[in-house]
Amino acid sequence: MDRIDGRGNDQLRPVAFDLGIAPHASGSVLVSMGNTRVICGVMIEEAVPRWMKEQSVTGGWLTAEYSMLPYSTQTRKPRDIAKGRLDGRSTEIQRLIGRSLRAAVDLEKLGPRTIWVDCDVLQADGGTRTAAITGASLAVAVACRKLAKEKKVDAPPIRKLVAAVSAGILDGNAIVDLNYEEDKLVTVDFNLVATEDGEFVEVQGSGEEATFAQIQLDAMLALGRKGIAELIAAQRAVLARLMVTPPAS
Repeated sequence: MDRIDGRGNDQLRPVAFDLGIAPHASGSVLVSMGNTRVICGVMIEEAVPRWMKEQSVTGGWLTAEYSMLPYSTQTRKPRDIAKGRLDGRSTEIQRLIGRSLRAAVDLEKLGPRTIWVDCDVLQADGGTRTAAITGASLAVAVACRKLAKEKKVDAPPIRKLVAAVSAGILDGNAIVDLNYEEDKLVTVDFNLVATEDGEFVEVQGSGEEATFAQIQLDAMLALGRKGIAELIAAQRAVLARLMVTPPAS
């Protein structure tokens, strides 16, 4: 079945990574998946949160913040600071980004430092949370490599790359990497986060006023795993071009 933009059901939108977009960051990536574009910046602070000190937790920490710029959508989206609070969706997404990336980083090897990951949506056309995770994983890899190059750690404190992709059920068929128009039409909304060795970090799936069968779940998982493998390959190609030594598979 051809989709709204002519892709096959298992086909990702064109993916691109533009590194070094924020010169003051330890690692930064502008990730594009179709018309969705997210700036992912990483900075490393030589300190840990107070709760870690109070609870005598060793190692370091990674935390993420996510926001949609006011002009990222067709109608202006007010900044959270203008409302005086972070909206529920943004809170959920930045926690997801943090969980996903902490699965990829060896926090003990990081030492008493905090990795700050900021993801700002420049243009939204579906899949902003998954694009943010995929781009941020690459930015974290670059930042960890820089930390080792500066001899602050013995080796880059990153275990593996992670990536994420959306999927859904449209007209009874599983599709991957939904754009905004598809996201409005699907009866099942699904997001998958996994590592480069195929292990799941998070699986999110829900029926949109509908139910779905085991066979449909299996189909979405299969498409999601295939898509993530392609994204990991694209991440590794960028690291190879930079002559960055990627984490071992």
